[in-house]
Amino acid sequence: MTIDELNIPGVLLITPKRFSDSRGWFSETYSERAFREHGLELNFVQDNHSLSLMAGTIRGFHLQTAPHAQAKLVRCIRGRILDVAVDLRIGSPTYARYACAELSPVDGRQLFIPVGFAHAFLTLEPETEVIYKVSDIYAPQCEVGIRWDDPTIAFPWQIKQGPFLSRKDENLPELRDALKVS
Repeated sequence: MTIDELNIPGVLLITPKRFSDSRGWFSETYSERAFREHGLELNFVQDNHSLSLMAGTIRGFHLQTAPHAQAKLVRCIRGRILDVAVDLRIGSPTYARYACAELSPVDGRQLFIPVGFAHAFLTLEPETEVIYKVSDIYAPQCEVGIRWDDPTIAFPWQIKQGPFLSRKDENLPELRDALKVS
């Protein structure tokens, strides 16, 4: 397993080793020991799996705040995605900056997204499946969402068709309004 830091500290591109033969390949997609050796000590408590039928589907930007903030380990098992993490840690020198990577089953790369980051992805092919681990339970009262086309984040989506969004994601606020404390 190789682990490379992207342009924002803590966001990691993880490439598991594959062992191939005439039958196909085998890969260890997660190892607590390997993560610990790279200074990542966390406990994943839930796996999520999504299917997006159309290319051009955007899911996000989503995050959970304390006390149920989540780190995520994301991989694409069918199709291709552009996976995006946005730093929303208050006081961070990279606040509102993004890191991204294309994920697909071709090389098995995964994106590790730390606590305090919003997450979104764009499907680049139809019938795309994504699996991700999270480090805390889903808690609707801690959920925050930000518009996919937020001008502060200004992520260059390069959408060829769509975007196809859930009704919930269509109505998300911009960053300047999403994290206001009442």
